[in-house]
Amino acid sequence: MILQFTFHIIILLILLVYSLYGESLSPNTIIAQPGCDSTCGDVIIPFPFGMKDPKCYGDKWFEIECRNKSSYNESSHTPYLKYVNLEVTSIGFDYIYIMNPVFQWNCDGKTSKSGIDLKGSPFRYSQDSNTFIAYSCNKLASLQSDGSTIGGCVSICDQNGNKDNACRGISCCQTSLPLHLSEYNVTLSDFSNNSISRECNYAFIKEQHLSNDYPAEELSSFDYVYAILEWEIVNGMMSNILNQLNHSSDSYCYNSNITSSSPNKTSSGWQCQCNDNFYGNPYISGSCTQQLYLQDNNILSYWFKYVGVSSSIGSIMLLFGLWWSYKTIRKKVIKKRKEKFFKRNGGLLLQERLSSEEVSIHKILFTLKDLERATDKFNVSRVLGKGGQGTVYKGMLVDGKIVAVKKFKVQGKIEEFINEFAVLSQINHRNVVKLIGCCLETNIPLLVYEFVPNGNLFEYLHVQNEDMLVTWDIRLRIATEIAGALFYLHSIASQPIYHRDIKSTNILLDEKYRAKVADFGTSRVISIEATHLTTVVQGTFGYLDPEYFHTSQFTDKSDVYSFGVVLAELITGRRPISMVICEEARNLASYFALSMEENQLFEIIDKRVVEESEKEQIIAVANLTYACLELNGRKRPTMKEVTLELERIQGQDRRFNAKQNHEEIKLARTEEYQHFDGYSMSNTLPIIHTETDSSEVMPILKSSS
Repeated sequence: MILQFTFHIIILLILLVYSLYGESLSPNTIIAQPGCDSTCGDVIIPFPFGMKDPKCYGDKWFEIECRNKSSYNESSHTPYLKYVNLEVTSIGFDYIYIMNPVFQWNCDGKTSKSGIDLKGSPFRYSQDSNTFIAYSCNKLASLQSDGSTIGGCVSICDQNGNKDNACRGISCCQTSLPLHLSEYNVTLSDFSNNSISRECNYAFIKEQHLSNDYPAEELSSFDYVYAILEWEIVNGMMSNILNQLNHSSDSYCYNSNITSSSPNKTSSGWQCQCNDNFYGNPYISGSCTQQLYLQDNNILSYWFKYVGVSSSIGSIMLLFGLWWSYKTIRKKVIKKRKEKFFKRNGGLLLQERLSSEEVSIHKILFTLKDLERATDKFNVSRVLGKGGQGTVYKGMLVDGKIVAVKKFKVQGKIEEFINEFAVLSQINHRNVVKLIGCCLETNIPLLVYEFVPNGNLFEYLHVQNEDMLVTWDIRLRIATEIAGALFYLHSIASQPIYHRDIKSTNILLDEKYRAKVADFGTSRVISIEATHLTTVVQGTFGYLDPEYFHTSQFTDKSDVYSFGVVLAELITGRRPISMVICEEARNLASYFALSMEENQLFEIIDKRVVEESEKEQIIAVANLTYACLELNGRKRPTMKEVTLELERIQGQDRRFNAKQNHEEIKLARTEEYQHFDGYSMSNTLPIIHTETDSSEVMPILKSSS
């Protein structure tokens, strides 16, 4: 009897361990097509990747060339993606590790690398897993694609010549990648006369955590670094294989949009994976097999046969006791795991921040089960967008309410998650995206917002779409709504809030194209007495306040500058940073100011704006934009002044003359505002003569210091 009980205990403990941790014994798994090699050196080559014979790979893009680096060592064979000539170090069922080239300048014995081109292929650089990094001194490193600048960063010199392994802008800078990146090149340009032209400078796209593994001095000697490509089976490829897989019972395929750059986020291909508790190659029919503890009929049959033979009451009681113990242990494991995630995701800090608020944190918590049901288990087809902080999914709650669920990245984003939750929980404004709740019991923190259906302002202005009519009335209303939201954050909220990342991609548009300010991950709540916030410089290139960049002191006027760039986008239809022939036109803020000062305003205004609006309105908005872009922050208007000026422009009679307009502005500012640090709206706006032609508008008058 004791031996029987011991055997029962051993078998059930094995089942318990497997159930809790999902371990399995790996039988022989089918990786490649029959008759095809499945390895090159130490790298496993799973189908649809393959070598030599066309039957071994699904399409020419997946052909692997196994190159021999040494005739004496078999393990020296190295796989390459043949058609793009990139070395491969690891292949997964939705990703591939490659050796990505390092772009170098003024480095002894090093030659410049050519750009990477993956157009037409099923591969794209992973936005979530990679980052763009540059080591330089007083340089602007620009990431370019299709002749346009799509990203970049600036690094300044360290007086001691030290490299910054943390890469915070001292001799090193980094930025995130855009979505669906398939082709890029890198350029380096000076922005300071003190730059060291003979110093070795280098830049590259790399896997996100590489900088934590290697010192900066070692990276300079590398020709290649690790990077990650996402891949999919592009529509039209391997249709016969897809038909077979659709009838498989152990795997399934689903639509994906890895290579799609369409604003409608339509499916561009498909991916496959094994069913739950199955493992193997999902792209080969019949390869996915069930895990041992669910599959091996011999073990289970032996166990049930033995239990049938052993009919003693003691065995039955023992089984019941072990089952009860299993259930108890499992509940404790799940509870501890949730508590661990809650603490790690900042739940205690969040409770502390909200302890003085009337809102109960328990009323806004969602379970993981709720959000998985709402987003179809975070299906790729539900992705609304990806950014530096995480991925946003569209979901529908059980009550039918449509929401947006933001899944933050784990590494280094917990503080941003806590900050965004704490800031948004204090805001109640119709033009600020509404926070509904959060989920803290998961490995990755989740935030739940109201769903804003019409994308962001950047897409509305710069992505061509015949269904999206960018009229002057809508532009002016959007500008007024954004200004009103920032006025609320700066002056009306219980404590002043600096957004710190105002840009057109962070302005969402609802079903009636009303503006909603979003993305408060870098925002800060400050005391009423404080005049500025001293921080490490961060922001988006093209929108960053130059004064903040040089002083590291962020004020409410820094948000005003960023809003001025958005206002310039609205009236010119131009991107904040563009790669054009004329160098002075690359930065919208400086180009706009230069055009105003040289009496060339109407040469850069969007043609549709000129056709739909009165000249007086355009000039009034341009004057306000110029004031917001003033390099001296003390001379910029406050968001209250900006809001009232936009409301006046929006509601004014189009037949007023310029002289009356100027006098009304001066009178309104005298009565409603007190001067702030020597600034007033009236001494910054120009005197405009509307009788002259648009090309003869008088230059703007600068206020005295």
